[in-house]
Amino acid sequence: MSDEAVFSAAYDAVLRRWPVEVRSVDVPSAYGTTRVHVSGREDGVPVVLLPGGGATSMAWSATAGELAATHRVYAVDLMGDIGRSVHDGAPLRGVGDLRAWLDALFDELQLDGAHLCGHSYGAWIALNYALHAPHRLGRLALLDPTSCFAGMSPRYLLRALPLLRPTAGRVRAFHRWETGGDPEDPVWQAFLDSTAAARRSKVVVMRRPRARDLRTCAVPVLVVLAERSRAHDVRRVAAGARRLLPDPGIVTLPGASHHSLPAERPAELNRLLADFLT
Repeated sequence: MSDEAVFSAAYDAVLRRWPVEVRSVDVPSAYGTTRVHVSGREDGVPVVLLPGGGATSMAWSATAGELAATHRVYAVDLMGDIGRSVHDGAPLRGVGDLRAWLDALFDELQLDGAHLCGHSYGAWIALNYALHAPHRLGRLALLDPTSCFAGMSPRYLLRALPLLRPTAGRVRAFHRWETGGDPEDPVWQAFLDSTAAARRSKVVVMRRPRARDLRTCAVPVLVVLAERSRAHDVRRVAAGARRLLPDPGIVTLPGASHHSLPAERPAELNRLLADFLT
């Protein structure tokens, strides 16, 4: 079996366990087609879920069921990253292109008024989109957001360098270092291993938003931080969010690490998101 076939099989294995009925659609844009997994109440307020880099929409499989009880859930594979979105159109040159990509996604799916939730790199994209188009959003949830309110840890970035040439062993070692162990779920472990062989076209370099833009953020924001995150200093992130956002909600999940969200710590996270988005 080829590397791509291994990744595809592992992706499908997670998708088959989606806790509610799910429909997969490909949404066109100038950048290519975006794979979106849709579930939940048809009359529910839409919530769009953006994963961290290298995680795909499958990272939300343990969260989608809880949100689907009250919302229409759209779990997205990021344009340019691994997954089933196909980046075969315009180049992704920077954050402006990511905002334009989400504009097209919201247009095609008629998502005005949707809540937006992102993790890590996906949280950075979500925050930048909220600053760009606050009139299109209801609420914004950011899970251990990177390069939003504070810089990333140099040690974390150094540890991630081997992933520029990923292998299953390197992916597993990095996850073990950051989280403190291997996932309990063998299906999720197999998926993480398979991501080493998946192809990405362009992950945009993250640059922190300007302070003056953050101070005028017009969307209600919940920042959920991982107490044991090695991606950054959580206390600095919390202080930056309090200083720069108008009135954020800030919660720290005890014992959680950056890469244990959202797939490996769903219970506490689901409660927080359900309370904030309802």
